[in-house]
Amino acid sequence: MVQVTFITNNSLVVAAPENSNLLRVSLREKGGIPFKCGGGLCGTCKCLIEKGIENTDAIKDKERKHLSAADFAAGHRMACQTFITGDISVSWVPLAERTPVKRVQA
Repeated sequence: MVQVTFITNNSLVVAAPENSNLLRVSLREKGGIPFKCGGGLCGTCKCLIEKGIENTDAIKDKERKHLSAADFAAGHRMACQTFITGDISVSWVPLAERTPVKRVQA
């Protein structure tokens, strides 16, 4: 089992099986990572891996469509695409506090 700390949700700590999907863990354990994927707003589950980025799997092509190289360098990932292999601490900006971002197509 690995430990996931949801910093933005009062530092809620939960246990999950290794190689679990981060968004699914958040949903199951009420971690609080926002998402609106079903509503066509892909990328809303953007989060910051504050500790344990080395305990996540490789960046997916879908993430590269929504996040920049600077985002990845800072430790951001999309929770729906990220699988965890060890302990992590994750935070995010609540949807109500986010400013709209124009995406540039490459």
